Amino acid sequence: MKVLITGASGFVGSHVARLLIAEGCEVHALVRESSNRWRIQDILPSLHLWQSDLVAFKTVNAYLQKIKPELCIHLAWYVGSGKQLNSRENLNSFQVSLNLFSQLAEVGCKRFVGIGTCFEYDFNLGYFSESSPTKPITLYAASKVALLTILQQLAQSTEVELTWLRLFYQYGPMEDERRLIPSVICSLLRDEVVKTTKGEQILDFLHVEDIASAIWAVAKSNVSGVVNVGSGQPVTVGQIALELGNLLGKPDLIHLGALPYRPIVSF
Repeated sequence: MKVLITGASGFVGSHVARLLIAEGCEVHALVRESSNRWRIQDILPSLHLWQSDLVAFKTVNAYLQKIKPELCIHLAWYVGSGKQLNSRENLNSFQVSLNLFSQLAEVGCKRFVGIGTCFEYDFNLGYFSESSPTKPITLYAASKVALLTILQQLAQSTEVELTWLRLFYQYGPMEDERRLIPSVICSLLRDEVVKTTKGEQILDFLHVEDIASAIWAVAKSNVSGVVNVGSGQPVTVGQIALELGNLLGKPDLIHLGALPYRPIVSF
């Protein structure tokens, strides 16, 4: 199968690309020229690499005319330095995603897998199914909800089958060291005190390789609509931090309650 992946140099995207290569797919990766490709360095010889920012509509369209992918897994989205949740760059990601979908429809792409987020849901509910109401409280999540809404309308007038995967929390190899699990591990390895909130936030974590497998399983199926991708097993931030402390033999370095909650994650 000929597959186009956007965001292939990112955390999840790199694992998806690696899996699809192993599955024998012809993998085309659309990446920005400025992208750091350390996560995909080992698989570059097996990738068909196309360099362009998605905002370069004419260039992207020319590439798509040559590739003519059967399937697109769209993982590319703005990622900033901790401020991406309410960055206006999310609006740019929204716009280029709409353009990409339209261009793919024109070249005969049969299936589009868009990547959403658990933050689309109303977190006051505590438990989510694919039919749970959405209530985004960040520009990032609102942009995702808006994108899905419009893509669903566009898909009705094209022959492109649309699937939307709402990813929950991820962890695993090659994750940004500023994220929860790698940041705690790195601090413990340096014998540094790990200061956290009370750690009562309930999250759903799934290993990134399992997420990649789930994305591929859905992508190659005939499943359409919204699909949640998570473990279904609730765990608190405090439990994660304490478990890491115990595994590394340094539980005394975990200081729960040393930091206040940030307003955006106080649910």
